[in-house]
Amino acid sequence: MSNTAQRANKLFVQTFGTTADDLYRAPGRVNLIGEHTDYNDGFVLPAAINFHTIIAVKQRDDDKFRAVSDAFPGKIHTWHFGHEGTTDPDDTWVKYLKGFTAAVCASGLPAKGMDLAVVSNVPLGAGLSSSAALELAFGTALNDASQLRLSPLAVAQMAQRGENQYVGCACGIMDQMISAMGEEEHALLIDCEDLDSEPVPIPESLSLIIVNSNVPRGLVDSEYNLRREQCEQVAEHFGVESLRHLDLRTLENAKEELPEVCYRRARHVLSENRRTQNAAHALEAGNIARLSELMAQSHQSMRDDFEITVPEIDKLVEIIDAVVGDRGGVRMTGGGLGGCVVALVDHDLTDAVVEAVERQYHTATGLEASVYLCSASQGASRQDEELY
Repeated sequence: MSNTAQRANKLFVQTFGTTADDLYRAPGRVNLIGEHTDYNDGFVLPAAINFHTIIAVKQRDDDKFRAVSDAFPGKIHTWHFGHEGTTDPDDTWVKYLKGFTAAVCASGLPAKGMDLAVVSNVPLGAGLSSSAALELAFGTALNDASQLRLSPLAVAQMAQRGENQYVGCACGIMDQMISAMGEEEHALLIDCEDLDSEPVPIPESLSLIIVNSNVPRGLVDSEYNLRREQCEQVAEHFGVESLRHLDLRTLENAKEELPEVCYRRARHVLSENRRTQNAAHALEAGNIARLSELMAQSHQSMRDDFEITVPEIDKLVEIIDAVVGDRGGVRMTGGGLGGCVVALVDHDLTDAVVEAVERQYHTATGLEASVYLCSASQGASRQDEELY
């Protein structure tokens, strides 16, 4: 049994005085390319990663939920199905669970309550979607325990609805979908308009490295929602439902009709969609030089057109790019304004990348970076291991 699973079991027994019935886990994620395209009905290329949230659960006979997390010790959160109330400042992490039960209730499905203990090794606040891992581990547990018979995609959609309507974050579907449907050793090319997905193998010759800049991320939610509004403004200008239905030439021809900042936001999204599809083809073909070029272009577009990088993130990309050249790709990943960079790097260069980051980043920024060597992981599931 994994250390995380053991901790979840121990926390459950300590909190509720009995053993759990089952364990569920769901992974965090890293997006290889395709940033801020999901809520514009575009293309994304994420991979689930081998960092997970694990929930130990025991079903109840009533509609009550009791939840505890080792990240916020000493407090049991309690609510009743369909009576989640409004978001409370004290709710922090549990609002994601309440959002899920609120969405299930709003859809007309019945559900029974559960006692649950949450443990996670997905880094918090790093842009690796610890929130989606929490939602999907919980949603998968509730789906099983209450026999809702939702598909993994439907559980992901329910989680997104909860986050949009209850938590108040206007996120796209990517984070929940990859946490639900990830495959080992594969990324997933997702079309966020019709939710089609296609597994894309990650060549065995590549290492997947995530580096957390450890820049505090202060204005992420407000800036995220602002970018979304700017994109919607451009779609409205052209009378289309989303930027997915706009092409670059039409945008370029109408440049003078738009606020300059909105034009640049849309240019990022439209060019990023094209890059993401091309990157999936390059990855599948093992064309690492082409992948390197596309990831570099993506980072430049996020820096200059979408304006979501920060100097420390740009520095990390510069350090890693100097080591790998066309033998790997590197770019900022996630919502931006801090967080992480992702690199797909020739195995032989892995140690050199880690050493360069450790040697140069602190000197340049005064911050220590956290380096995670990852692998692409399976999506949310019940643990098939003995509880004890």
